Amino acid sequence: MKSLQVQIGINLKKIRKLRGYSLDQLSGLSSVSKGMLAQIEKGESSPTVNTLWKIANGLQVSFSSLIEEKQSNVSVVRLEDKKPLTEDGELYQVYPFFPFDSSKKFEIYFVELQPGCRHCSERHHDSVEEYILVCDGEVTIRIGEQSYKLKKAESIHFQANDDHTYENETGQITSFYNVIFYP
Repeated sequence: MKSLQVQIGINLKKIRKLRGYSLDQLSGLSSVSKGMLAQIEKGESSPTVNTLWKIANGLQVSFSSLIEEKQSNVSVVRLEDKKPLTEDGELYQVYPFFPFDSSKKFEIYFVELQPGCRHCSERHHDSVEEYILVCDGEVTIRIGEQSYKLKKAESIHFQANDDHTYENETGQITSFYNVIFYP
C-alpha cells in the first residue's frame, strides 16, 4: 500500500497528463503554484485539504480521484485502517471511505470535527451536491448567508456551488458522513 502522499502525486500527474496540461497551465486553473504542484507530483509535499480541493476544481475532477487507489469488487472500510487528511491544526479530519467512481458519480467521506473546529470549504463546480448525515455531536453548516444546526441522526442536502463552512461549537467531537454527488 502506497503512502497517501505518494498516491496523490501519482494520481495528480496521471490526470494532468491525460488532460494535456503543463504544470503552468494547471497552476493557472487551480491557483496552486507550479512549484507546489511539482512537489506534490513527486510525493515531496503533503497538500492540505483546501489545496487538494483547488486542484480538483481546477481539473474539474472529484476530490477523491486525487487520493484513490484501485479497489476490488468488494470493499470493507474500517475507520482504524484509514489515515485522515487533516487541516486546521488537526481539528478537521476527513477519512476517504469510498472514492469517486465515474460510473457512480459520488464519493463518501467520514469527517470528524474536534471541539471549536471551523472548517471553510470552497465552492465546488456547478451542479455538485453534498449530503451530510450526522453520526455524533452537533454541527453548524453555513451555506452562503444561511446557517443550519444539525444533531445526531439529522441530515442536510445542498448544492455545493457556494462557499460552505462546517463548525463544531460544542465541547465534544462531532462526526458525520459526507456524500458528494457529481451529476
